[in-house]
Amino acid sequence: MNIVISGGGTGGHIYPALALIQEIKQHEPDSRVLYIGTERGLEANLVPKEGVPFESVYITGFKRSLSFENVKTILRFFKATSRAKKLIRDFKPDVVVGTGGYVCGPVVYAGHSLGIPTLIHEQNVIPGLTNKFLSRYTERVAVTFEGSAPHFPAEKTVITGNPRASEVVRANGEAGLASLGVPAGKKYVLIVGGSRGAKAINDAVIQLVPHLREHVDYHIVYVTGEVHYEQTVKAIGDVPPNMTIRPFIYNMPEVLAGVDLIVNRAGASFLAEITALGLPSILIPSPYVTNNHQEKNGRWLEEQGAACVILESELSGKTLMESIDSILKDESRARTMSVASRSLGQPDAAVLVYNELKAIMKAPK
Repeated sequence: MNIVISGGGTGGHIYPALALIQEIKQHEPDSRVLYIGTERGLEANLVPKEGVPFESVYITGFKRSLSFENVKTILRFFKATSRAKKLIRDFKPDVVVGTGGYVCGPVVYAGHSLGIPTLIHEQNVIPGLTNKFLSRYTERVAVTFEGSAPHFPAEKTVITGNPRASEVVRANGEAGLASLGVPAGKKYVLIVGGSRGAKAINDAVIQLVPHLREHVDYHIVYVTGEVHYEQTVKAIGDVPPNMTIRPFIYNMPEVLAGVDLIVNRAGASFLAEITALGLPSILIPSPYVTNNHQEKNGRWLEEQGAACVILESELSGKTLMESIDSILKDESRARTMSVASRSLGQPDAAVLVYNELKAIMKAPK
């Protein structure tokens, strides 16, 4: 299989693409892959490090309000589409895949214009503008959550889950916990504010430490993010014995597979991972993301009984501690949330997306 894949801007769009590439290589080791992104996006750094050939187009996203900048974006779209067509013609792919971010617009549209089968993948419950636009042209729309399906044409939409989840379910949880040096025989809570950390979550954790000293029946692992680490350690001072603090965790799939409860933002890739594992969660959506999609992600999981949501405006050490206690000290609730979480996950997501690619490649044009 020769595949052109595009996804950019944030890790939530890039990591599913890389997981899908890994899955394709497992089935077809001789497959050729070309990744098309933007030079300014995170993909320009992450993708080449994985040994995947990378090319770029220049494109910007639409403003959600009337703006002359949108006129410039339209012109950039046509120019980026023209360059994408050249890259695609030269590479001669069997299929073109978009995993989100505005860079997918010109790349997937170019593939469609050239008569090449295309697939887009939507990670969030509420789709972004780019995927809504592309859904008119692509052969298949793969979605992570059932709640996304009504936003796309029913005849071409399939619920596959997120390819990133497939990596997590294969992870060794015991090895993950051992790598942190945490005491054995406890329940474990992982608190993380995204790859770079989050000040609001950092402040809440500092506030809950005095309460934590009274709790010895579970162990908290807090990942601060590199930028917040020194400040956090200094503010906490004497770290309680039932707490472990790390600036960053490089083996996150293994650690996730070993914990009992997760406290995190509500990014789509992370939600795919925790639902694949059946983890109950406390979600603190970032209020700084486009279209407030993290709160919509979190609320959907909350409605299904898999999570509880705390908005940043409501977040404090007290509210966080109360939420953790309400789950870990109530085995029935924790078990119910775990079952609900697992019912939303799709551990075979990467395989399912791969199968959809094979199907649209075989379909008559």
